[in-house]
Amino acid sequence: MFIILFFAIALVAWSLHLMQEAVYYREFSLGLAGTLVATAAAATIGVYFLMNNCVGHLTQMSAYPTASDTASRDRYSSVILDTDRSAETFWNGSDW
Repeated sequence: MFIILFFAIALVAWSLHLMQEAVYYREFSLGLAGTLVATAAAATIGVYFLMNNCVGHLTQMSAYPTASDTASRDRYSSVILDTDRSAETFWNGSDW
Protein backbone atom coordinates (compact mmCIF):
# COMPACT_ATOMS: atom_id res chain seq x y z
CA MET A 1 0.00 0.00 0.00
CA PHE A 2 2.71 2.46 0.95
CA ILE A 3 4.73 1.72 -2.17
CA ILE A 4 1.75 2.49 -4.41
CA LEU A 5 0.93 5.61 -2.38
CA PHE A 6 4.55 6.78 -2.63
CA PHE A 7 4.51 6.09 -6.37
CA ALA A 8 1.30 8.10 -6.83
CA ILE A 9 2.66 11.03 -4.79
CA ALA A 10 5.83 10.98 -6.89
CA LEU A 11 3.74 11.05 -10.08
CA VAL A 12 1.71 14.02 -8.80
CA ALA A 13 4.90 15.88 -7.84
CA TRP A 14 6.37 15.23 -11.27
CA SER A 15 3.13 16.38 -12.89
CA LEU A 16 3.19 19.65 -10.94
CA HIS A 17 6.82 20.18 -11.92
CA LEU A 18 5.98 19.63 -15.59
CA MET A 19 3.08 22.05 -15.42
CA GLN A 20 5.22 24.73 -13.74
CA GLU A 21 7.78 24.33 -16.49
CA ALA A 22 4.99 24.55 -19.08
CA VAL A 23 3.84 27.90 -17.68
CA TYR A 24 7.40 29.20 -17.40
CA TYR A 25 8.42 28.24 -20.96
CA ARG A 26 4.92 28.63 -22.41
CA GLU A 27 5.04 25.13 -23.85
CA PHE A 28 1.81 23.29 -24.59
CA SER A 29 3.55 19.93 -24.80
CA LEU A 30 4.86 20.17 -21.22
CA GLY A 31 1.37 21.01 -19.98
CA LEU A 32 -0.03 18.06 -21.86
CA ALA A 33 2.66 15.80 -20.42
CA GLY A 34 1.85 17.05 -16.90
CA THR A 35 -1.84 16.33 -17.47
CA LEU A 36 -1.05 12.82 -18.70
CA VAL A 37 1.18 12.11 -15.70
CA ALA A 38 -1.55 13.35 -13.31
CA THR A 39 -4.03 11.08 -15.08
CA ALA A 40 -1.63 8.16 -14.64
CA ALA A 41 -1.42 8.90 -10.90
CA ALA A 42 -5.21 8.94 -10.60
CA ALA A 43 -5.48 5.72 -12.61
CA THR A 44 -2.90 4.06 -10.38
CA ILE A 45 -4.94 4.87 -7.27
CA GLY A 46 -8.16 3.79 -9.00
CA VAL A 47 -6.71 0.44 -10.04
CA TYR A 48 -5.37 -0.06 -6.51
CA PHE A 49 -8.85 0.38 -5.00
CA LEU A 50 -10.45 -1.87 -7.62
CA MET A 51 -7.88 -4.62 -7.11
CA ASN A 52 -8.12 -4.29 -3.33
CA ASN A 53 -11.86 -4.94 -3.60
CA CYS A 54 -11.32 -7.87 -5.98
CA VAL A 55 -8.63 -9.48 -3.83
CA GLY A 56 -10.84 -9.06 -0.76
CA HIS A 57 -13.69 -10.80 -2.58
CA LEU A 58 -11.42 -13.66 -3.69
CA THR A 59 -10.07 -14.03 -0.15
CA GLN A 60 -13.61 -14.36 1.20
CA MET A 61 -14.40 -17.03 -1.39
CA SER A 62 -11.70 -19.27 0.07
CA ALA A 63 -13.71 -19.42 3.32
CA TYR A 64 -16.55 -21.30 1.58
CA PRO A 65 -16.46 -25.11 1.71
CA THR A 66 -15.01 -26.97 -1.24
CA ALA A 67 -16.14 -30.21 -2.83
CA SER A 68 -13.13 -32.05 -1.41
CA ASP A 69 -14.21 -31.24 2.14
CA THR A 70 -15.98 -34.42 3.30
CA ALA A 71 -17.90 -32.75 6.10
CA SER A 72 -19.39 -30.18 3.75
CA ARG A 73 -20.08 -32.87 1.14
CA ASP A 74 -22.05 -34.89 3.70
CA ARG A 75 -23.86 -31.81 4.95
CA TYR A 76 -24.93 -30.61 1.49
CA SER A 77 -25.57 -33.98 -0.14
CA SER A 78 -29.11 -34.21 1.25
CA VAL A 79 -29.95 -30.82 -0.25
CA ILE A 80 -28.64 -31.92 -3.65
CA LEU A 81 -30.60 -35.16 -3.50
CA ASP A 82 -33.80 -33.34 -2.51
CA THR A 83 -33.53 -30.97 -5.47
CA ASP A 84 -32.84 -33.87 -7.83
CA ARG A 85 -35.94 -35.69 -6.57
CA SER A 86 -38.05 -32.51 -6.87
CA ALA A 87 -36.87 -31.98 -10.45
CA GLU A 88 -37.61 -35.62 -11.28
CA THR A 89 -41.16 -35.43 -9.92
CA PHE A 90 -41.72 -32.18 -11.77
CA TRP A 91 -40.66 -33.59 -15.12
CA ASN A 92 -42.54 -36.88 -14.61
CA GLY A 93 -45.69 -35.02 -13.68
CA SER A 94 -46.38 -37.09 -10.58
CA ASP A 95 -47.22 -33.97 -8.55
CA TRP A 96 -49.97 -32.98 -11.03
